[in-house]
Amino acid sequence: MTTTFDPALTWPILAGVCALLIGLGIFVVCLRLGGLIKRFHKTLDVFEEQIPALSDPVATTLTHVGGIANTADATIARLGVAVAQLETVAENATKTANQVGTIVSNVAAAMKK
Repeated sequence: MTTTFDPALTWPILAGVCALLIGLGIFVVCLRLGGLIKRFHKTLDVFEEQIPALSDPVATTLTHVGGIANTADATIARLGVAVAQLETVAENATKTANQVGTIVSNVAAAMKK
């Protein structure tokens, strides 16, 4: 009983072997990805354990920052009032200077006569 090599069967056999190897490769990649996801899940569990310990300092810091922001808002409001008062003073000083200028020019005109 002699077996002869049939070249027509070469491509189907190679295609089957390639499909098998690709399937095994995908299987190995899926196994590794599953291990990676499992490690990531453990890391997230560690972070979840640390979050309650951080919540009080973060809340205190945010409260402090909020207080600073409120103080800054109040200071800006006071500065706005001060600027408005300064503008009023400058406006009144300008009116007074104009009146003084008018009086001086009237006096100068009267002295020329």
